[in-house]
Amino acid sequence: MGFFSKIKEGLKKTRNAVVGQIDSMLKSFTKIDEELFEELEELLIMGDVGVNTATKITDELRRKVKKQGIKDPSEIHRLLEETVAEMLRGGEELCINTRPSVILVIGVNGVGKTTTIGKLANNLRLDGKRVILAAADTFRAAAIDQLEIWAQRSECDIVKQNEGSDPAAVVFDAISAAKARGADVIICDTAGRLHNKKHLMDELSKISRIIDRELPDADKEYLLVLDATTGQNAVNQAKEFKNAAGITGIVLTKLDGTAKGGVVLSIKEELDVPVKYIGVGEQIDDLQPFNSDDFARALFARDDRE
Repeated sequence: MGFFSKIKEGLKKTRNAVVGQIDSMLKSFTKIDEELFEELEELLIMGDVGVNTATKITDELRRKVKKQGIKDPSEIHRLLEETVAEMLRGGEELCINTRPSVILVIGVNGVGKTTTIGKLANNLRLDGKRVILAAADTFRAAAIDQLEIWAQRSECDIVKQNEGSDPAAVVFDAISAAKARGADVIICDTAGRLHNKKHLMDELSKISRIIDRELPDADKEYLLVLDATTGQNAVNQAKEFKNAAGITGIVLTKLDGTAKGGVVLSIKEELDVPVKYIGVGEQIDDLQPFNSDDFARALFARDDRE
């Protein structure tokens, strides 16, 4: 399955649930009026786009309809796709130009964090990058074992210590190994934490200080992994993490298992943090770099709706 096809298939549930209703609604109108925009806004909110984002989208559509002199309700579909792509555009690419660069991956347990790291490592290796994984989630022995399995699958090196070891020490060792081996990217796993668990947040701060001290000029990405199936709860979670830890990008997993794909818009709009990757399946190549135009095109595709 091709790159675009994976995204399109992964968004099928969202497309069927949200865009299908929007198209049905548009067909019931013979003209573009305020009632149409109000119904559209309501459908967007029901699709987990969020109230503020839904209002912004409909306001932008009003402006475009007026400016372009559009009269046919069916044209709203095209304008909606165009507007969604515009809102999501910007900051999608990873900033990992230094050698080495560091990617610190955070998030609560159960969102697919360690799996995401393995898939991301595989993506980067296929792009010609030499990757080292740092098993800094020393809180659970299973996390270290799981990351080791992903290191083997993705054919990447791993640096680890025993369960209960100092996570910052693991990151320090990984940085030393990266320097010695000429690695391009270090990806650090971290303990599944909640923003209100002070000791875990302090631990994250300590890891950040080690990275800044040892690699002061390196490119650094702080990626928060979120579960798309939780909808607006994912947005609330991201707000808390942004306030507590600072994040440069979002990885949104399990998009293929939910009709709440509209949450991508809410995250970008309300947090001003770009979505960098989306997970659209279980296979090692099902973590896709986020592209706003491809996402909008896949979301509003019309040919396979059930």
